[in-house]
Amino acid sequence: MNSAAANVGMMDGAYFVGRGEILAWINATLQLNLSRIEEAASGAIQCQMMDMIHPGLVPMHKVNFEAKAEYDMIQNYKVLQEVFNKLKIEKHIEVNKLVKGRPLDNLEFLQWLKRYCDYLNGGILNENYNPVERRCKGGKERNSKNGHRGSKSLQVNNMPNQAPLEGDGPKQGRGRNPSNGVDSAVAAAQIQALSEEMEDLKLSMENLEKEKDFYFAKLRDIEILCQSSILEHLPVAKAIKKILYAEDAKESALADAQAILNA
Repeated sequence: MNSAAANVGMMDGAYFVGRGEILAWINATLQLNLSRIEEAASGAIQCQMMDMIHPGLVPMHKVNFEAKAEYDMIQNYKVLQEVFNKLKIEKHIEVNKLVKGRPLDNLEFLQWLKRYCDYLNGGILNENYNPVERRCKGGKERNSKNGHRGSKSLQVNNMPNQAPLEGDGPKQGRGRNPSNGVDSAVAAAQIQALSEEMEDLKLSMENLEKEKDFYFAKLRDIEILCQSSILEHLPVAKAIKKILYAEDAKESALADAQAILNA
């Protein structure tokens, strides 16, 4: 079953799932608050997804949810690869690309992971799985050895917001215009929205480019086959080349091709 689930071709519908849907799936499943695909580059999320659908198989105490350096991220992917090996999943993990945080590479891997999870459980979440508790348990041993770190981690999203300490925040009575802060916040939100829209457009263009290359390669293979000495003189090969070499994009060459076959 695992081998079949892992065998997902590049033109499978799984690879046309958008960034927003992937992020919503991760956040809902693992009770996180990710806003960018790059935040999953550490490999910790992938490990926990496998922990959810294969209980007890992932050594969560080895998963570093605070991984920021590439070395720490690589260790997470080593854990994931070991799990893949146990399950006999023949899926190549391009660690060197994933740890760079490139959105497209990480999106493709998460698209595959969602397809895998949906294949095994039909899209039904494990109601008995507590993702927050599993992250905390997995991090106990690591935190006891390393202490608390100042860097932001995936677990931060599960902690309540702390009220500002007395004396923190902007000083009052200095002639500051409160509207400046509101305007800045609105501008920042607009910039963030535009950035996300641009990122979505970029990913869509890259996916379309890959799809174009895929179909172009198919047509090129057909062309080469029709040019072979065995087929090039056959009517069917001539009909196919009639369609391939048609110059007018507005009119179909199908009628001419059918005429060649019927001659």
